[in-house]
Amino acid sequence: MRTLIARRTPAQNSAPRDPAPSRLTYRAQRLWLTPLFRSLLRVGVPAFVIAGGLGLYASDPGNIQRLQDSVAEMRRSIEDRPEFRVTLMSIEGATPVLAEEVRATLALDFPVSSFDLDLLRLRDRVEEIRAVERAELRVRAGGELAVTITERRPAMIWQAREGVWIVDAGGERVAPLMARPQMTHLPVMSGDGANLAADEAMALFDVARPLGERLRGLVRMGERRWDVVLAEGPRILLPAEDPVTALERVLALHDAQELLDRDVLRVDLRDGERTVLQLTPQALTELRRMRELDETMGEQNG
Repeated sequence: MRTLIARRTPAQNSAPRDPAPSRLTYRAQRLWLTPLFRSLLRVGVPAFVIAGGLGLYASDPGNIQRLQDSVAEMRRSIEDRPEFRVTLMSIEGATPVLAEEVRATLALDFPVSSFDLDLLRLRDRVEEIRAVERAELRVRAGGELAVTITERRPAMIWQAREGVWIVDAGGERVAPLMARPQMTHLPVMSGDGANLAADEAMALFDVARPLGERLRGLVRMGERRWDVVLAEGPRILLPAEDPVTALERVLALHDAQELLDRDVLRVDLRDGERTVLQLTPQALTELRRMRELDETMGEQNG
């Protein structure tokens, strides 16, 4: 009797395949699921490669020089375009004399690229001019550099030790009087520190306006108070405190009794409680004569 032996196929000889991943695959999958690893692989590695390439490129001085030349050439090509060139300058808010001084101070050689204009530095140079209170610079369309000036308004003449100056209402120097001889009609003040009390001087000039051409000016005494000097009349010595009110009182006395037309050398108001009058020598002589005459007549009547 023959024994039949069945042959197994290769599929029957091999063990069943395990569906679970291998240890290496499992670890790789777990690592890939880590956010830090994914970020490092997607961003860090490319960035490292790029940085390494740039570092290698920058290690050659010739490459750096060629890069700088390319950037400079690109910048020049942009700056030299017609729409960025400034060809003229306009000055607004300034007198012709001041406008010429501004042009001479800036000394710009047109045409010039707007990229080469440091507007802040140019503004500071313009504001260094004494007659300029404030300046504004901007580049307008059409290649125009517009300079807008706020000029100091001449208000008074200040006779100082270092010369005669025209000053504004705040006491800031505008220009020497020799440079503006047409300003000689302005009210005059003198003395050390007079410009520091310019606002008070302006108030006194306003109160003394009825005096007209008789008013020669104000003198700052000891850097603390004012004297009013008249062409025909006494010198008025004002107090350090509230001089405007004191001057108003003197003018009221003048309107009532013609005080400033009498033979008086000085009207002293430094003592706020009383007014002291200093008479002229002729008036003193006449006063003594009248007093002696009164005494003589009194004796005769007695």
